[in-house]
Amino acid sequence: MKSKFNNGSVLSIRGSVVDVEFDKELPPIYSILHAGSQDEFILEVLSQRDDTCVSCIALTATGGLARGMGVKDTGGPLKAPVGKEILSRMFDVFGNAIDRGDEMKPSEWRSVHQDPPSLERRSTKSEIFETGIKVIDILTPLERGGKAGLFGGAGVGKTVLLTEMIHNMVGRQKGVSIFCGIGERCREGQELYHDMKEAGVLENMVMVFGQMNEPPGARFRVGHAALSMAEYFRDDEHKDVLLLVDNIFRFIQAGAEISSMMGQMPSRLGYQPTMGTELSRLEERIANTDTGAITSIQAVYVPADDFTDPAAVHTFSHLSASIVLSRKRASEGMFPAIDPLDSNSKMATPTVIGAEHYKIAQDIRHTLAEYEGLKDIISMLGLEQLSPDDRKLVGRARRLERFLTQPFFTTEQFTGLTGQSVSLEDGLDGCTHLGG
Repeated sequence: MKSKFNNGSVLSIRGSVVDVEFDKELPPIYSILHAGSQDEFILEVLSQRDDTCVSCIALTATGGLARGMGVKDTGGPLKAPVGKEILSRMFDVFGNAIDRGDEMKPSEWRSVHQDPPSLERRSTKSEIFETGIKVIDILTPLERGGKAGLFGGAGVGKTVLLTEMIHNMVGRQKGVSIFCGIGERCREGQELYHDMKEAGVLENMVMVFGQMNEPPGARFRVGHAALSMAEYFRDDEHKDVLLLVDNIFRFIQAGAEISSMMGQMPSRLGYQPTMGTELSRLEERIANTDTGAITSIQAVYVPADDFTDPAAVHTFSHLSASIVLSRKRASEGMFPAIDPLDSNSKMATPTVIGAEHYKIAQDIRHTLAEYEGLKDIISMLGLEQLSPDDRKLVGRARRLERFLTQPFFTTEQFTGLTGQSVSLEDGLDGCTHLGG
């Protein structure tokens, strides 16, 4: 370890930003530094200010850190544990198990800063990733090795939909699921852990959490740690990996906090000027290669339900499918509250999903779009004022809307309804019989 030879001292502390002075050589960018008698303060180098000083972001709380305190350079970046031993466990950003389980000694640790797979390693084959949720598989099919976004405001069901996908996919796929909680509540992590344990799918899962009470540095790096774990299973174990991120907006938010503390000039609506670069470094590592695929489903909080917000716009550009959750549908009790007209997928083409599936999906969208146009007339004049053909269309659209709802396994205790997983074939068959 370099720490024996490269020591420094704390120069100044500004919230989570700590300046450290070194006498000999400056540690490289992304190096991890330790401070305190028990190495309880962990810092990451973000910039080299001059010949003797570096600016760091604290990955732990800075209460108790003082000017003049000794700092040790560990000689390397932040690392995440990898290997089969990490399955069924829950970790923090430093790779410490936080599930109160047995002590674990991973066989290998890898840097959280990895390059995306090269273009020659990437697979160009388009494959569908079935979820068992009718409205997704029929109207917005997901791509194996692609990135799908769950867009919605607060309280419309993003986390519930993610947990249902874990339940369905761990049961039907032979791969590994990794849940990455960025800025999650402690309660959500605890509930998810016990729900997955009861469902019997924990042995094929890894959970990584950067909780919302942790410093922005920890929340900013937890996504990179989860990706390093996912890359191990894809590249070394040759398995398909389902990476669920809740919530990618909080990754952007943590970056904005770090940027403002580092004194960078904010861009539009107060976001960091480097938002596009930071998001790309994370998203481009999620890919389909010759050895396996990392398929990612990411919840995206949309501030004030404004889809023109820079955070939502930048995230959109990386996705192969966008699943938009509607507050109006949620208020009508239609769950999952997915808006079939605003949601879309690049996979929904005849060459990928087949001509028959494509025609059914387009017919459903056409029927629902026409029904949307008739809603104002119905609310003002009543259904009986419509023509017989329009009344038939309204009936068909309402049947389709009800058909595209579905009870979830993860909400059985709240709804009293038994959860269902529906195959794509059965879903398409049902839509055909409804006259979609």
